[in-house]
Amino acid sequence: MEKILEVEDLHVTFTTYGGTVQAVRGVSFDLHKGETLAIVGESGCGKSVTSNAIMRLIPSPPGKITKGSVKFKGKDLTKVSEKKMRSIRGVDISMVFQDPMTALNPTLTIGTQLTEGIKEHQNLSNSEAEKKALQMLELVGIPNPDERMKQYPHQFSGGMRQRIVIAIALICQPELLIADEPTTALDVTIQAQILELFDEIQQATGVSIILITHDLGVVAKVADRIAVMYAGKIIETGTKRDIFYKTEHPYTKGLLSSVPRLDQRGSELTSIEGTPPDLFAPPEGCPFAARCEFAMVVCNKMYPDETSLSDEHRVHCWLQDERAKKLQAASSK
Repeated sequence: MEKILEVEDLHVTFTTYGGTVQAVRGVSFDLHKGETLAIVGESGCGKSVTSNAIMRLIPSPPGKITKGSVKFKGKDLTKVSEKKMRSIRGVDISMVFQDPMTALNPTLTIGTQLTEGIKEHQNLSNSEAEKKALQMLELVGIPNPDERMKQYPHQFSGGMRQRIVIAIALICQPELLIADEPTTALDVTIQAQILELFDEIQQATGVSIILITHDLGVVAKVADRIAVMYAGKIIETGTKRDIFYKTEHPYTKGLLSSVPRLDQRGSELTSIEGTPPDLFAPPEGCPFAARCEFAMVVCNKMYPDETSLSDEHRVHCWLQDERAKKLQAASSK
């Protein structure tokens, strides 16, 4: 399958008065055409920074991409000019930002906000742009689009605003859509509708999607592949079945066991003890070692190499090392 995006050894830092925060530390992944990749992990692990780095939206200063490449259809976006990047944003790559309540301009009508991007990038007349906007509102399920075009954001519910934000992101027909926590602050019913909308849009347009979330329920609904992120690193990747049923990294297991389940009534929710490492001075070894019940001496001293468990399933964990497996086999006898 054709790769549309290749992120290789990406590093992003932020310089502050207290020191340098190493927010993203060697992230690598790829995305295929027409695929949905979910990047999951707890707050502060670097998910949103990674998505902003792809779009070249890291504020500089204090932020900086210090190393690595982001290749979109073979072109390294870290090396193109800002002028060229502006022609890519919203046209080839679009983003749905976290909060639908603040993503829209309260002083402009929905019609104005929908049409400004397409008029800028595709040089359409007002009537052509309005026709395209009406079609997009229909695609995302906004009723009475003719009337809605004249209204302002405060006249819409949270779910409707999220649909409009998605319509704005899709109006120039991008090949890649990055959705950063698209169901945050929405109730469960609306969340389900938004997830179904992403699925319908992907089938209708063929757009590739990167979904940033901490909600594993969202992931189970829409993702083809999952990348689990912790302390600025991707520690496990695999298909949906790999991550949910063949989990290997202790952190991924902890995430899954902390999700409420309807088939396990009466059991207590488990949590991951401890706190994430300080990214002003990240550990040399596995960042999860201090919270891991299976940690060995080597876990604190060296970061584990990647172990390929299948064509799609990869994990960074010393427990997968052949020497660790021999020790486990010997101790079990």
